[in-house]
Amino acid sequence: MESNNLSNILDHVIGSVSVLGPEIALILTFVLSICASLFTDRIWRQSSFAISVAGIACAIYALCQQSGQELPPAFFEMISIDQFSVYARLLIAVASLVLLLFIQQYFSYYSYRKRSADIYPVLIASMIGMNVLTITNNWLLVFISIEILSIASYVMVGFLSQKRKESEAAMKYVLFGSVCAAVMLYGLSLLYGFSGSLTFNSTDHIKGLIDAPETIVSIALLFIFTGIGFKLSFVPFHIWSPDVYQGAPTPVTAFLATVPKIAVVVFLTRIYTAWSDTPFYFSDFFYYILIITAIATMLIGNLAALRQTDIKRMMAYSSIGHTGILLMMVLVYTSHQPQVLMYYLIVYTLMNLASFIFIDQLERINGNTEITSYAGLGKVYPVLFVSFTIVLISLIGLPPTAGFIGKLLIFSSVFEVYQQDNYALLMILLIVGALTAVISLFFYFKIPLQGFLRTAEQEVTKPLKWSTLLVIAVICTFLILILGIFPDMLLDRLL
Repeated sequence: MESNNLSNILDHVIGSVSVLGPEIALILTFVLSICASLFTDRIWRQSSFAISVAGIACAIYALCQQSGQELPPAFFEMISIDQFSVYARLLIAVASLVLLLFIQQYFSYYSYRKRSADIYPVLIASMIGMNVLTITNNWLLVFISIEILSIASYVMVGFLSQKRKESEAAMKYVLFGSVCAAVMLYGLSLLYGFSGSLTFNSTDHIKGLIDAPETIVSIALLFIFTGIGFKLSFVPFHIWSPDVYQGAPTPVTAFLATVPKIAVVVFLTRIYTAWSDTPFYFSDFFYYILIITAIATMLIGNLAALRQTDIKRMMAYSSIGHTGILLMMVLVYTSHQPQVLMYYLIVYTLMNLASFIFIDQLERINGNTEITSYAGLGKVYPVLFVSFTIVLISLIGLPPTAGFIGKLLIFSSVFEVYQQDNYALLMILLIVGALTAVISLFFYFKIPLQGFLRTAEQEVTKPLKWSTLLVIAVICTFLILILGIFPDMLLDRLL
């Protein structure tokens, strides 16, 4: 009997491996990229980069193969893949591909003592963590994937640091992240002690939490969301982000502001939908926690951004403010409108990648990231500044951009929920969302104001070098306009 059970277990594990085709491709890429950086990179400097690009392309192909298929739960229901997780991992892969090119061009422009080949496997490792986070139902895998992502982020921030400010940012990031990880792990141990199960959508797990003391369970779950809050950088776990965003190199800042948030938001939707239709009392408590956190995050993020003079620090607080919109999307997803969530995630990714590429280009021209240094540059580099202005308009949420459509869809969906449930907090959430959109107009428009309406103290004659990365940013800007005018082009494909 025991041999039969062992045989069944092995058969199930072997059968489950095929479900993780994209992740296996990334694991092989990770190993090959390390080997290339150690050996072949001495012969061909771009070998590790080429392997990383090829590996991500293979993962994208494997994800396309999974699209439209109904895959059974794998690894004893620890892994569950649906169409939404396929779209999310595709978005992560495409964004990571752009960031890979961003890092490669950053190294080719700036002289570093460290080799660029050493950073590519780290980005691949972060992708593995993010992919697992979007498909898992198991708390232990959640913790492992968040830690893989966190450690990769620490390495990227610290690896590229050359100045004292950058080293301080990396140290703050590591220390704050380590504390949050320890708190989250303690919360997980309490949940396992109460339920005897780590699968958060299982009946035994939910029943165990219902039977346990409410106060202790609430504390344990809040400990867990400490770790999640660290990755999403929502209030009050946002303290690290302004210093890290400002101190880290621009490609790393673009990574931190974009890709991890996709994975964490998708995970939040998985856990909340798993609990929302159960008698578990915390689902209602979590609902209110999400609303209050979203309100505080939007207000604090946008108000703090008003005072910033450094554009990367301003974008850090802007990213915190947008996290409030991302939390609103979790509520929208529970209304069975996943296409709205996916639409905004795609638009959010386009806006952030384009904006940080433009910031990097301007940093190369000026040698700094002060907003006042952009004075008069709009007339010298009209294509760059017009494109940047369109992206900023989309970040505000003004027509005719995709950012406007995304916020309109989210606000409309939340208003529908308000009409059904009549929760006053939802109306407050909508009012704060609209108010902070108006506030964001004042700090985003500082950039075109300086670029087009101010005069530079010294004439700028440095030519703009068009690169593949800058072309990608302009294409992203074009897509933001097209998806704003014709949103059904994307929405119809997400149904």
